[in-house]
Amino acid sequence: MQTENKRIYAITIISAVVVILLAFVLHYFLHGREEGKTVKVGFIYVGDTSTGYTNNFVNAQNAVEKAYEDRVETISKFNVPEDEVEGSLQEMIDAGCNLIFTTSYGYGKIAKEYAAKYPDIQFCQATCSNANEEPRLANYHTYMGKIYQGRYISGVVAGMKLKELIDTGKILPEQAKIGYVGAYPYAEVISGYTAFFLGVRSVVPEATMAVKYTNSWEDFHLEKQCAKQLIDEGCVIISQHSDTMGPAMACEETERAKVVYYVSYNESMRDIAPTTYLVGSKIDWEPYIMQATEAVLSGKTIEKCVGATINGNDAGAGFEQGWVKMLELNEFVAAEGSAQRIEELIHAFRQDKVTVFQGDYIGIDPGQPDDRIDLREGYIENETSSAPTFHYILQDVITIE
Repeated sequence: MQTENKRIYAITIISAVVVILLAFVLHYFLHGREEGKTVKVGFIYVGDTSTGYTNNFVNAQNAVEKAYEDRVETISKFNVPEDEVEGSLQEMIDAGCNLIFTTSYGYGKIAKEYAAKYPDIQFCQATCSNANEEPRLANYHTYMGKIYQGRYISGVVAGMKLKELIDTGKILPEQAKIGYVGAYPYAEVISGYTAFFLGVRSVVPEATMAVKYTNSWEDFHLEKQCAKQLIDEGCVIISQHSDTMGPAMACEETERAKVVYYVSYNESMRDIAPTTYLVGSKIDWEPYIMQATEAVLSGKTIEKCVGATINGNDAGAGFEQGWVKMLELNEFVAAEGSAQRIEELIHAFRQDKVTVFQGDYIGIDPGQPDDRIDLREGYIENETSSAPTFHYILQDVITIE
């Protein structure tokens, strides 16, 4: 009887070991290969690291390389015009990329066409809004940070500086005019400068704004020229949605008798404009790019791995997920209390307690004058798309020159 018990015990132990080994082998075949998987990731850039916009993407690329080391190989193409992206996409595909990040709005149409041709490759397009348009593709994704949040806070800081200038008698209330250098009359640009302006107006209700378009993302001389023209027309604070340091230099080079302050985008300009730079904001692309890379490495759906607001194959987030960040505050120049106000507003955005696009304003679509919006009812930006959708010019307070 004792011998029989020993035999049963031995069989039980052996069976348990076999089950454990089988479970291990099954786990290896189901998961181990994905865990040891390597991917090649391509990045296509409209500019290079001399511009803050592209440099922010490059920082995300570098973060991926550092985090995954030999599990990820990255390749990149710089200074690719939007109408010439097709060749660069094909180069990435021929090089064996499993995941391709296209980083400028104008790439979106062609990138989606390539996604349709190569369904085994994941394509992630920044700042575009066509992922959920037909045909919807499982391997084509769009993403963008809710940058209107940072623009609004930058506007509040600018408004606090305007109020300081008024309170100290350096300008009259009717001289509270701000200027904005914009690249194109796209919703992305219009939404940004409107959020900035509404931030200013939350502090100085009588402020007005003038906007000049360059019709280029990156033209140093034209951006600087537009900023100078706005300064000559009486603007006392300048901001921009374009990619060079031209506007910052225009403010810094203004005659000392007429100080003009500057708010940046994508990168701090404190080194370029130490006596006029106030603050700025940027989209941090690293969270999405890191999480999308991890999804491809693990064989998972990108949207299931991204911490953001997800609408179909589109992802967006703001301060709450670290996708939007404020740039350094120049406390030497900014109005007293600016740092505290920035922190208060960031906290409020994280708690979803700030409504930006609201007030006693009528907005007009510049392409269709009959299309109007009454902002007393409010407008929720990025409600259904990570790319901005607000495209109305506020009547009587924003002029396009």
